[in-house]
Amino acid sequence: MLALPRAPAFATPTTPAAPPVATFSIVAHDSASGDLGVAVASRFLAVGHVVPWARAGVGAIATQALANTTYGPRGLALLEQGKSASEVLALLTESDPDRERRQVGIVDARGGVATFTGSGCQAWAGGRAGARFVAQGNILTGEQVVEAIARGFEESEGSLAERLLAALRAGEAAGGDSRGKQSAALLVVRARGGYSEMNDRYIDLRVDDHADPVAELTRVFGVWRRLNVMTAAFQHYQREEWAKGIPLVEQALAADTADSGVRYNLACFYARGGRPDDALRELEATIARDASYRKLAAGDADFATLHESPRWKAVVGEER
Repeated sequence: MLALPRAPAFATPTTPAAPPVATFSIVAHDSASGDLGVAVASRFLAVGHVVPWARAGVGAIATQALANTTYGPRGLALLEQGKSASEVLALLTESDPDRERRQVGIVDARGGVATFTGSGCQAWAGGRAGARFVAQGNILTGEQVVEAIARGFEESEGSLAERLLAALRAGEAAGGDSRGKQSAALLVVRARGGYSEMNDRYIDLRVDDHADPVAELTRVFGVWRRLNVMTAAFQHYQREEWAKGIPLVEQALAADTADSGVRYNLACFYARGGRPDDALRELEATIARDASYRKLAAGDADFATLHESPRWKAVVGEER
């Protein structure tokens, strides 16, 4: 009979304390789109469930170091009342007995910013405010990390999400968290930007435990971007707007030419859009990569106009 291992003995601390969330982050507002967002990376498990908070049309907050997670919902509620980022920062910290161990960055929907690093945060710790963004971090390899985050954001182009990720990569390249890497997250909010337009979580991506979390977050964002493009293309499909949908599916395929599903969808759009030769070319390439699409194509109404083409039988076969 196997003996069960004896449970290890653990000392019970008299004053339990949560571990500090040592991290670097950027909080920002895009004046063109109105998007608000937070990007964060840390040597801490699942940092995305602690640090980033945001609400469309209201503001965005990063709470870290010995993170006070009530700063998120309370801060957003205060911003929604019309208070500025600096006013909210003062209200959150003035009544917090542990404020000197906190770090927080806030951006409001008007582009106002505020960042705070308590004197009790572990070195190196600090922040920098810029035009519509704040960058901050603690237990970093040095001040150059926050400076690199700021430059990475200011000098990059593209959507808010792309600029936030560029800032994270710059911070990591400059040294990042002095303890190493473990997790990263990206949160961008937009009015009705979430799934089926039912919430404002336009982008909510997390890498909870990974050897290279910022690189993995960047990769996952690329997958999200292709999916987002295909979602827009599908809306054109539903409205039978083939000419508007085709460039979007072509864009998605160019981002990942190995994606057979996207290539098959492009064949569908070409067939519906009156481009039979292009449809058959992409369908043939899809089936060559994954033969399971042959049976799907045979019964797909999108290809009904191709059945009389001499190439149809060669590409799809007898199944129909």
